[in-house]
Amino acid sequence: MGVPALWITTVVDVLVHLSRQQLADAVGVHYQTIGYIERGDYTPSLELALRLARHFGLPVEALFSLDPFAPLDAQVLTRGRPASSE
Repeated sequence: MGVPALWITTVVDVLVHLSRQQLADAVGVHYQTIGYIERGDYTPSLELALRLARHFGLPVEALFSLDPFAPLDAQVLTRGRPASSE
């Protein structure tokens, strides 16, 4: 089990709707690396953590922590986004 808790799954699924492949291409890694990070099976280098944070426009500590993140619901994560037309 990896040390950092990662919020990428939530950010990707709720905020940006990117596939693992799209995110991997954007930060220059293999798509499986994103999956390993999401599951906590891989601790990214500082450089990769910073590239991920820059991609999302967030501070690195918004994505990674030594302590587990508190759960966030979809309403909090989508605040300020236009309502879905579904």
